[in-house]
Amino acid sequence: MTHKARFYVVWKGRNPGIYATWVDTEAQVKGFAGAKFKGFDSLKAAQLAFEGAAQPKAEQGALWHLTSPGGEMPEQPIPDSLSVDAACSGNPGWLEYRCLDNRTGRVVFKEGPFQDGTNNVGEFLAIVQALAWCKEKGLKLPVYSDSRVAISWVRQKRCKTNLKPTEHNQKLFALIRWAERWLAENPYDNPVLEWNSRLWGQISADYGRK
Repeated sequence: MTHKARFYVVWKGRNPGIYATWVDTEAQVKGFAGAKFKGFDSLKAAQLAFEGAAQPKAEQGALWHLTSPGGEMPEQPIPDSLSVDAACSGNPGWLEYRCLDNRTGRVVFKEGPFQDGTNNVGEFLAIVQALAWCKEKGLKLPVYSDSRVAISWVRQKRCKTNLKPTEHNQKLFALIRWAERWLAENPYDNPVLEWNSRLWGQISADYGRK
């Protein structure tokens, strides 16, 4: 069972401070780019942490960082959000990817199979397509992926794959060019978050083929 914090310190959010409930904390950090916050067992510990430093050190404990990979997440994923996942039969191999609405469980889109692809390429394309779909619909839903590599590529606006072009993956490389161009030309407000498989299990969009 996940231990629940009693107090939360928000160092970077809409209104930095100490909050007694996750609901109040989430209101300060959800959708806020670069939000930084952490849970504590006591008010005293929270006060010392908040007054002691504006930026906590990593060795002081797990920092909940909604928009960067590697940090701890809240006890549950944000319900109103999207999740993406890719499945690839080899490296390279037959690739497909999809996006799921976490509130309803509905498949928002699915693509593939594509020959001579990789899992990270699929995750990258799925994230960008989810962002493009949200922008078209006027939605600011967070997008979850369990691929740190793909999340970093999205932030850098470039698919840094070592995959080689072949006669079979020309359509896949056309999608990569589209995704990079879309990222270069379209600002977006949707947080791209890492799915915490350790706490939450397999990502909701998972193909279940592992």
